[in-house]
Amino acid sequence: MTRGNQRDLAREKNQKNQKNKGQSAADTDANKGLSLQERQLRDAARMREKQLLAQQKKTAGNNNEPDGGATAKSGR
Repeated sequence: MTRGNQRDLAREKNQKNQKNKGQSAADTDANKGLSLQERQLRDAARMREKQLLAQQKKTAGNNNEPDGGATAKSGR
């Protein structure tokens, strides 16, 4: 029972994955040239944008009525 080149392919794939595991956050391409504080500020701004978009989607999804939920309900 031979496996052909399956073992070699798996070894190459694993070596490729292991190559980037030893990098710190400062060494990755997205963070090159940025200090820790600059990265934190950038990431915090990104998260605020995402939260704002999520909040807008949530509030826009609550209006299920045809006129946007602007109907006045009478107390009768």
